[in-house]
Amino acid sequence: RVQLVESGGGSVQAGGSVTLSCAVSGVTFSRYCMGWFRQTPGKEREGVAVVSAAGYNTYYDDSVKGRFTISRDNAQNMLYLQMIALQPEETARYYCAAVGCSGCSSGSRCYEMLKKGSTYWGQGTQVTVFS
Repeated sequence: RVQLVESGGGSVQAGGSVTLSCAVSGVTFSRYCMGWFRQTPGKEREGVAVVSAAGYNTYYDDSVKGRFTISRDNAQNMLYLQMIALQPEETARYYCAAVGCSGCSSGSRCYEMLKKGSTYWGQGTQVTVFS
């Protein structure tokens, strides 16, 4: 059984920082592209950051470049998202996502697979940024 379990969400003042974690089980983690998506009520889920299976290549949405850092620990089957300088408009439920693609060598390719492939999703963790 595949499980993705996010943690680390909460409330933070604008300009503050939050680090999210995602514990993954039930898959060969090192063969999976991993990503973080976020969603607010009434809006489509949007990709935030993606990392390739080996962890060497990443993709970031333009809105978070320079502020968010995605990383993974393939020995521990863990995915992370460090977020700094958060803004109220980034209040959302953040989801961890996984798709098998060991041959996806670029972050952008991983992102396309996460959007269109047989993606596994976590239940999400809420991040609320207040002004």
